[in-house]
Amino acid sequence: MVDTVKIGTLRWHHFVSPSEEDLQYLKENFHFHPLDIEDCRSTNQRPKIDIYDEYYFIILHFPSFDIHNRFLTIKEVKFFWGEDYVISIDQNKWVVTEMFEDTRKKISNKEEIEIGTSDTMLYRILEKLMNSSLNLMRRLGLELDRINEDLFSTRAQKTIMQISITRKNIILINTIFKPQLPLFHKFESGQIEGFAENMEDYWGNILDYNQKMWDMAEDYQELIEGLSKTFDSLQTNKINDIMKTLTFFSAILLPLTFITGLYGMNIGLPLQNDSRSFFIIIALMLAVVIGMLFYFKRRKWL
Repeated sequence: MVDTVKIGTLRWHHFVSPSEEDLQYLKENFHFHPLDIEDCRSTNQRPKIDIYDEYYFIILHFPSFDIHNRFLTIKEVKFFWGEDYVISIDQNKWVVTEMFEDTRKKISNKEEIEIGTSDTMLYRILEKLMNSSLNLMRRLGLELDRINEDLFSTRAQKTIMQISITRKNIILINTIFKPQLPLFHKFESGQIEGFAENMEDYWGNILDYNQKMWDMAEDYQELIEGLSKTFDSLQTNKINDIMKTLTFFSAILLPLTFITGLYGMNIGLPLQNDSRSFFIIIALMLAVVIGMLFYFKRRKWL
């Protein structure tokens, strides 16, 4: 169902999970291209902008955490943008819906809203989305700091899970912001003229947001790879220490096992009739242990 707010001569129409009836309303009242209407039916579209004489159609992606606040998901937002209107389409209630409700509340409270053109309205919406994404990127940065602090902890399984989840989230961030860079370059360079003058600096600000988050994602990608390699090296070194300890005990027990196995044979052996044989064999085994410890220490294996 369509919701509408009016700001001066401008109208902001907002849809959440539009039905076929809603799409038919757009087609009949705004005469949008059938391919654009078809794009509104489907999800997982590539970011793009379609340019027409009377309107623009934009598809953008932004990151958002899932209900468990662990994995990132892609939020797809679509805009029809004309001279005196902006139409936003959200797949579910999210940042755009919250901003729409906030704008409607301000209008009902008769608060002044300084928006004079559809370009300005679209810019305000995009700026809100970019700020939301930037806060999310900062949260990812804090997660990387926690991983860095936990590298030397004994909770290896938890650290592995944190690294894996964060790496997956950063990869998703890369797939979101990289394709949108050339799109916002078109805004900033003036290839997309819009319906108001002197908007290049504002579109350039949106481009700066996108570029900043793309750069942060690149830095985070390098950082998580470095943390992952460091963690792998620490785990490998820990395993080597464990294997070294086990090998040390095995090396000591091997001659002792040989001696005990030898004297466990049912054949005639030296000292077997001597009443002191038990103590002599124990002394021999202790001598072997002390000798091997001395040898290992001399070779700096301990």
